[in-house]
Amino acid sequence: MLFNSFEFALFLPIVFITYWFLLKKHLKVQNFFLVAASYLFYGWWDWRFLSLIIFSSTIDYFVGIGMMNNNDNRKRKLLLLISIIVNLGFLGFFKYFNFFSESFADAFTLLGKSIEPSRLNIILPVGISFYTFQTLSYSIDVYRRKLEPTKDVISFFAFVSFFPQLVAGPIERATNLLPQFYKKRVFDYSKATDGMRQILLGLFKKVVIADNAASYANEIFNNYGDYHGSALFLGAIFFAFQIYGDFSGYSDIAIGTSRLFGFNLMQNFAFPYFSRDIAEFWRRWHISLSTWFRDYVYIPLGGSKGSTWFKVRNTFIIFIVSGFWHGANWTFIIWGALNAIYFLPLLLRSKNRKNTGVIAEGKLFATTREYFEIATTFILTIFAWIFFRSDSVVDAFKYINEIFSSSFFTLPEIKAQKISVIGYFLILILFLTIEWLQRDEKHAFQFYNINIPRYIRTVFYYCVIAAIIWFAGNPQEFIYFQF
Repeated sequence: MLFNSFEFALFLPIVFITYWFLLKKHLKVQNFFLVAASYLFYGWWDWRFLSLIIFSSTIDYFVGIGMMNNNDNRKRKLLLLISIIVNLGFLGFFKYFNFFSESFADAFTLLGKSIEPSRLNIILPVGISFYTFQTLSYSIDVYRRKLEPTKDVISFFAFVSFFPQLVAGPIERATNLLPQFYKKRVFDYSKATDGMRQILLGLFKKVVIADNAASYANEIFNNYGDYHGSALFLGAIFFAFQIYGDFSGYSDIAIGTSRLFGFNLMQNFAFPYFSRDIAEFWRRWHISLSTWFRDYVYIPLGGSKGSTWFKVRNTFIIFIVSGFWHGANWTFIIWGALNAIYFLPLLLRSKNRKNTGVIAEGKLFATTREYFEIATTFILTIFAWIFFRSDSVVDAFKYINEIFSSSFFTLPEIKAQKISVIGYFLILILFLTIEWLQRDEKHAFQFYNINIPRYIRTVFYYCVIAAIIWFAGNPQEFIYFQF
């Protein structure tokens, strides 16, 4: 079920009314209802894959119970290993079987022997990368004794399947989300209205920013041989805002929807395109995944401690694994490696923690140097996005090669879409201006730090709704559904 679909527009108010008006006195019934609603939400796409999430939840629930009743470290490690093998086994089979099969065949071809790769006609279960990492965090934290394992099976199943963030995150930690299912929840009007504002923001990002950018990005990337370097460069910019509006928009809708039901999810995007270096960008982009890899992969490997070789090794491991998490294609691996190359100079010079605060905090404008740093970081990012978006590594290099040709200095000619290029960039500039003014808030539509009369805010929200309705057509899947 898509957030930007008619079905969800019916589903959400029905679930909300039932949850608060019919079941508010019974916590366990509320939690059970959330499980049922979440399974309906997920099964709407393909009910057969409900068996995967139910099986994964069951395994990790009993793994947690087993670790609670056992002080033998070897048995605890065995239980953790079972959780890891089951969860990553499902993920590896559905997501990476064909990739490894084809890569294995290609390796033999390079050695002069030709073999036919075994391919399976496998449908990738929506959201498997997200809920797999979410439930794994529970098992790992219980093993590390950072979290008391739960005996409340309904709360645990609700934690794994919670529908707002089930399909595309944020990837919640059990230490944050699971305890919220234990406590009685009371409707909070201010929290709910802020949640509605964030849902509105997410829909605007998706429908107006991302989907309009997608129409241009798809046209240019799918036909890059027909365009000059200047148009290809614009295509990379379009994709940069497509993926930002699409993915951060989903996170905004997920977080806002959760607030309607009395839950607080972690912030997943913190205005990443205002970053002054790549390290800051990765602290602000897909925060739930970046911190997951940091805590469960990077730090256990030794982090930034030890020799220069260990620092370089760990940096490449974390970025390449992150790239591979996104998909079974060498383009994602190169995208991850490229970001590691961007990151290494900062790490080796101990500059990776230089920009940890809000840019130009307390000021309207940043310095000239900070604007230059933002522009440089953005350009580096969009060149990495070219690999992320391209169908193959060869396509990516051809695309980049044309950008660096003399045709870059010609006027770009792009087939017009639903909105003109100039019209789109005017909307984008307005949107980025609002984000800049709200960059020290949790999301761009909070307006806590700006004294705006209520009637102006009301007019603004109605204009946003009108823009969403105007640009809404056939609902497009969110990009991260494929991950």
